[in-house]
Amino acid sequence: MKDYDFSGKAVLVTGGTGALGREICHAFLRAGALLATTYVADSGIPELESKVGDLKKNILFIKKDLGNEKDVQALVSEVVTKYGRIDVLANVVGGYMAGKPVIEIDEKDWDTMLNLNLKTAFLLSKHVVAQMVRQSGGKVIHTAARPGLRGAGNDAAYVASKSGVIRLVESLAEEVKSRGINVNCILPSIIDTEPNRRAMPNADFSKWVKPSEIARVILFLASEDSRPINGAAVPVFGLA
Repeated sequence: MKDYDFSGKAVLVTGGTGALGREICHAFLRAGALLATTYVADSGIPELESKVGDLKKNILFIKKDLGNEKDVQALVSEVVTKYGRIDVLANVVGGYMAGKPVIEIDEKDWDTMLNLNLKTAFLLSKHVVAQMVRQSGGKVIHTAARPGLRGAGNDAAYVASKSGVIRLVESLAEEVKSRGINVNCILPSIIDTEPNRRAMPNADFSKWVKPSEIARVILFLASEDSRPINGAAVPVFGLA
């Protein structure tokens, strides 16, 4: 297994205190990255700090609402002020809500899914990529989802939001491919986390992909090895 070296690279991980975000932060820190991560609740910070140990001194924590454009602009400004640039964006922020047919979905729930999954990806793309254009290079990895490829019923708001992320990635990749910027997304399905195990205790956990495995894929997409890959939706759902 290849060891990646991100020494001197400024990496922004959104949602870094979540189950997947913690693994991604840890992987980049072990690879020597200068890390900034966003979070929502202060209660999530100790678990991340505990996971990364002494490497926590290399984390810039930034509390922002990524659905608010002014907050996203401020986020980019803070990271650039600290590190001088943003070499990698690994956007893991998002959420899941399903279980109702279209005719029963509340407008509020529809807006929640589109704002949480798609609007955040748009605003981060808009302002982080603008910085990458100024510095003539960068890597963007968004998190879409396997259901974004095809709706299964009773999941329209979630599917629409994640499908939108895939189309956003494709469009943005075309727009900036001559600027030395790669834009891709990953497509997880069920991730092997404690909350998912509790929610589905009778499932075969061996078929689920671990957060650490997804983190390795993200490091690859953030590395120079991925230079030929642009505008791709990369499956990371294993046997799930």
